[in-house]
Amino acid sequence: MAPQLYLITPANADPARFPAALMAVLNAAEFSALLVARGTMAETAYAELAATVVNIGQGAGCAVLLEDDIALARRLGADGVHVTGGPAALKAAIAALKPAMIVGAGNVPSRHDAMTAGEMDIDYVLFGPIDGQPDSGAIDLAEWWAQTFEVPAVLSLPDATPDSADARGAEFLALSQSLWSAASPGQAMQAIAAALEASA
Repeated sequence: MAPQLYLITPANADPARFPAALMAVLNAAEFSALLVARGTMAETAYAELAATVVNIGQGAGCAVLLEDDIALARRLGADGVHVTGGPAALKAAIAALKPAMIVGAGNVPSRHDAMTAGEMDIDYVLFGPIDGQPDSGAIDLAEWWAQTFEVPAVLSLPDATPDSADARGAEFLALSQSLWSAASPGQAMQAIAAALEASA
């Protein structure tokens, strides 16, 4: 069975130019979730980008998640948050948002970190970087987690291509910079979607 798709926006995306690329990718395949990556954006710029992405993503049927910003997620009507700050930050997000909204855990570099997160009332654990170089250790962690635990796994492969887009048993495959750096993000997504369908 093909994994569900999870899309991560580029770090420091340009709020003016990014929506066209985002819509092209969302039109090319069906995504279950969409994370608005923060990068090094200032609060105002991130809020502007997030407001745009929430509108576009929810219009395309995605659950839109913000990175580590509970108050902004509530204010913009996002679907939840992706938490990278460890157990204390996860507890705060769960207390503030569950059960009405989604809380996902990221930045889990070890089995111990993943199990600590997985014991909480979270909706998924994401393995791998939001952007940057892929992490072979994260691929192994995602495969182990998917075989062992019921909390869904998201495997992030920033450099995914039609040949390498393998979720390794994880319920979700997260795609990001290989799409945004392509000459045509929509066509790049179509090629990956076709490869996933063929191997399902």
